[in-house]
Amino acid sequence: MSSRDRILGRVRRALADVTPDERPYEQAVPREYLREHGERSVEETVDLLAENLADYRAIVHRCATGELAALIGRLLAERGSKTVMVPAGLERGWLSGAEVEHIADLAESTPHELDRVASVVTACALAVAETGTIVLDGSPDQGRRRITLVPDHHICVVRVPDQVVSSVPQALERLDPTRPLTWISGPSATSDIELDRVEGVHGPRVLEVVLVSGEAEA
Repeated sequence: MSSRDRILGRVRRALADVTPDERPYEQAVPREYLREHGERSVEETVDLLAENLADYRAIVHRCATGELAALIGRLLAERGSKTVMVPAGLERGWLSGAEVEHIADLAESTPHELDRVASVVTACALAVAETGTIVLDGSPDQGRRRITLVPDHHICVVRVPDQVVSSVPQALERLDPTRPLTWISGPSATSDIELDRVEGVHGPRVLEVVLVSGEAEA
């Protein structure tokens, strides 16, 4: 008997006394928690996202759509990046202002090869204002999960307000649970027993989030 058969057998035994007319789990468990905390305008929600991202030590930038390529080019130049990982579905115009070597997101790339890449630029699926979280779902403009975990510098573009939600419950309603979801709140960080903070252990040391809108900032 395999481990799978043993586990399924235990499940069947546990459910043996459940009657067909018993209330389904999704109806029996109350879902009365708040969907968001307080009422905010769209602008206030975006401001809250920016505030919480910065609180997690992400570096936040704002720009208009027409300014995005120049901003990404400047951020890569300031980091001294010579190479940038590019997901297959990323809008190529985003990198038109950067003089760097483009590295394709390939399944056969080794961790060592990814570690030599200076930066990665991606889009995102959503951003959650109340928690300062960006969510990646492996879509073509975001690439494989590992390309946002191995390189040391990640630039993530969030379209506002379309990709910004207030709360986690609102995010879950819009996300596909069958996709490989990665939830990121700030750059990678951990602390040892003496509470000394170390960044870059299990993800990028530097996370820069660009909130891009259709209108120029005042």
